Amino acid sequence: MSVHTPLQGFVLPGSLALRLAALLMGAALVAGAASGWIATRAAADEALQRVMRQQGDEVQTLARVLASKIEQSQKVLRTVAAGITPQMLEAPSSLEWLLQQGLPAVQFFDAMQVARADGTLRVNLQYGVQGEAAALEPAEREALRRTLMDGKPIVSELVGSRTGDARVMFTQPLHGADGSLTGVVAGALRLQSQGLLPASMAPPEQSGSRLVVFASDGTILSHPDPRRVLGKISDEPGLAQAYKVWSAQNEAAAAPGRTEVVPGFVVSLAQMPLPQWTVARVSEAQALLAPLEGTQRRAWWLAVLAVGLIALLGALLSLWQMQPLARLRERAWGLAQQGDFEDSIAPAPLLGDEVGTLTQLLDSLVLERSGQALRDSALTGSLQAILDHAPVGIVITRAARLSMLGRQAAQMLGYNTDELLGQPVRALYASDAAWAQGEERARAAFAAHGAFDGDLCFARKDGSPVWARVQGRAAEAPGMSAGIVWILEELTAVHEARRQRRHERLHDPITGLPDRRAFEERLRGVLLGLDESVAAHGEALCGVVMYLDLDHFTVVNDIAGHTAGDDVLEHVARLLEAQVRQAGWVARLGGDEFVVVLPNCSAAHGLAVAEQLRAAVRAWEPVYGGRSFTLGVSIGLVPLTAQLRDVAAVLHAADMACYEAKRAGRNCVVMPVDRPEPAATEHEVLLNK
Repeated sequence: MSVHTPLQGFVLPGSLALRLAALLMGAALVAGAASGWIATRAAADEALQRVMRQQGDEVQTLARVLASKIEQSQKVLRTVAAGITPQMLEAPSSLEWLLQQGLPAVQFFDAMQVARADGTLRVNLQYGVQGEAAALEPAEREALRRTLMDGKPIVSELVGSRTGDARVMFTQPLHGADGSLTGVVAGALRLQSQGLLPASMAPPEQSGSRLVVFASDGTILSHPDPRRVLGKISDEPGLAQAYKVWSAQNEAAAAPGRTEVVPGFVVSLAQMPLPQWTVARVSEAQALLAPLEGTQRRAWWLAVLAVGLIALLGALLSLWQMQPLARLRERAWGLAQQGDFEDSIAPAPLLGDEVGTLTQLLDSLVLERSGQALRDSALTGSLQAILDHAPVGIVITRAARLSMLGRQAAQMLGYNTDELLGQPVRALYASDAAWAQGEERARAAFAAHGAFDGDLCFARKDGSPVWARVQGRAAEAPGMSAGIVWILEELTAVHEARRQRRHERLHDPITGLPDRRAFEERLRGVLLGLDESVAAHGEALCGVVMYLDLDHFTVVNDIAGHTAGDDVLEHVARLLEAQVRQAGWVARLGGDEFVVVLPNCSAAHGLAVAEQLRAAVRAWEPVYGGRSFTLGVSIGLVPLTAQLRDVAAVLHAADMACYEAKRAGRNCVVMPVDRPEPAATEHEVLLNK
């Protein structure tokens, strides 16, 4: 029997092959164009998201700086109030001397007023000069009156209608030795003063971008264009629409900052808690994305060129790969012209006859069947050698027992081959439950697909887990009753990497603590199990949630730098974990805010633990750059009850309690207590006009 010699030289394929080549080229072009478009869109979206994050971080930083200035002004005013005695309120001359020369802190303010508890204005200093009581603006009188009525310090709304006179008023109640209200002291700062909104506060202006600070009523307090100060944000392109969307979604009161994309603009807003001012960065979207457009055009041209070359190369390669098919077509045509099938078995003519070659091959296969039994016997003898030298682990099971396995599979599992032969498959699992679960998965896969392909966790001889991708196929007949060939590819490192990535997604990169998302998921599980906790331990032991806010953390950041700030956060995280590791867990919400959850804990024990945490943080005095820093922590504690089933409600209640701790002087623990609202006072003292 002759063997056909392949036809030499290039043979033009038929129409089917040419259509396939054209289809391949078209598919390559379409795929390349689609990939380029998707990559371009993804790059644009990623660039926009990166700019939005950077811009949002900028306005939040400026909002924090401005909030610290407000807080510093209040501290200075408290210092002034501490130096005013009740006797001075009866002696205007001594009080005026004290404010002008006795207290250096007074020079911080542009204007100072002092009034007695009955509303009589004792001192009205304007830039260090005594003025008339009638010179006070109505808004200033109202701020003094509210402080005398409520006994609380306030930060007023904007006072003054002209840019040069616009100012903010701070008030502080005066108390006697017995705690009674004796009067009020107030200080005013102009908007453009160094203590409030100096021009040096804002970062350098960018082309197509502007930084704006405005009050809750929409009045502009700071603007690159001085003519826009005291104007309304409703006239600001982009900012008005973004603030309207932000307010409509009730985000202004719930979130510290947000970035909105409105037609033509990217607007980032960050709100200050006191006063209700908002810092905004308004950037033109076209200006932000202009550098990317040139890069995209170049990338498009390169992609078009690359895709065209790939498509052309693919078409040529496909034509070359289709040469056997072309030769087969030529030989089939030659066979049809000869019209004698028997002649096709004879040696092929000069141009060849592929049909004749196929006939010869089929005839050869028939002859080879006679030697199949001998080859099967040889293959059986060689099977174990193949299994032992295969680069992957191969296992053959019959009747749920290990019938044959290669050396790679045995080494993967920590055994010698002889130790596993004949053993039940159960020996490869750590427990009966794991074996039953794997068995059920395999049965379901074979029932649905006739094969198995998935990841399974086995137990090594030393008990350590080993993950493998397992592919199973029936060796003799469909179903698991016959012998099954399993191919094992170790994936322990892959699964560990996945676990590590999941850990990184749900944990804070600085402290290693669970982040806000992980905290909310875990607290949600605690809340769902409250009924069982109440049944097992009683309602008094449902647990507590603590909201912790570091005091004076911004001082470390501002003076020692963010590296020192990150070190403080990491140390505080370890400190908190060490205190509550046996009873609960800690998470970082962001910034200098942490949360501690103590399940199955009473309120009394929670208060004791909170006090331990407060004392531990207070006792630590870090040193950076040769300077020692004193920290504190304000803690709001909320007991979990059957009525608190919502994560947001629990977190809000704890946050409010922490806010009360801040208001109470910081570095303390506050747990809200249900009590009736105090009755309104029957007498109100008004200021004399």
